[in-house]
Amino acid sequence: MRFVVTGAGGLAGKEVLAVLAKAGHEVIPKTHKDLDITDAEGLKRLFAQSMPEWVVNLAAYTNVDACEDHEAIAYSINAKAPGIMARLCRERGIRLCHISTDYVFDGKKASPYTEDDTPNPLSVYGKSKLYGEREIERNLGQYLIIRTQWLFGPGGANFVENIINLAREKDVLEVVDDQRGCPTYSRDLASALLVLIEMGATGIYNVSCSGDTTWFGLAKKAIEYAGLDT
Repeated sequence: MRFVVTGAGGLAGKEVLAVLAKAGHEVIPKTHKDLDITDAEGLKRLFAQSMPEWVVNLAAYTNVDACEDHEAIAYSINAKAPGIMARLCRERGIRLCHISTDYVFDGKKASPYTEDDTPNPLSVYGKSKLYGEREIERNLGQYLIIRTQWLFGPGGANFVENIINLAREKDVLEVVDDQRGCPTYSRDLASALLVLIEMGATGIYNVSCSGDTTWFGLAKKAIEYAGLDT
């Protein structure tokens, strides 16, 4: 199959490209440098020229704090753009896989969230991502939305990499211990994405690695594995 992958230069994007290519699929990667996903005409030209069977949208404005300060940008990238993609995919008979986030929930549930739980985002980031999900649902009869969380892995900025770099520079680090989540390896996410696509899955799926911890717990393990004494 032929895939257009947006956000191909990011942490998850690089792994998705590798997994799709290894499985024998044709991949057309697009990064923010060569594609503005909020530009409807640009997307229309891309889909017309490349004629993909699938679009995998990994592009997003993911800086949670920056989203609070730049709400319009967050909604443009995280909400408006998925809606544009969904409409164009519907017109051309293209399948759409969209990556979303656990931030669509409020984090107050003690047990793991399921796909049937009602979203209740608290941040601009979470609200904009949920709006993007709803735009896809509104414009496409069949779609694949994958919600994931706490991504880490090689080849892109992430919490684990940042903590290790800080630990090399500082003797003492302060990390919050009041939020829990499931650290998810980017390669595992990419593999799960491929499985869902090849099995013809539709709807919304929550995808993460097993096991949960806090940001403090994750930082502690990352520093230990790096052999540092911070």
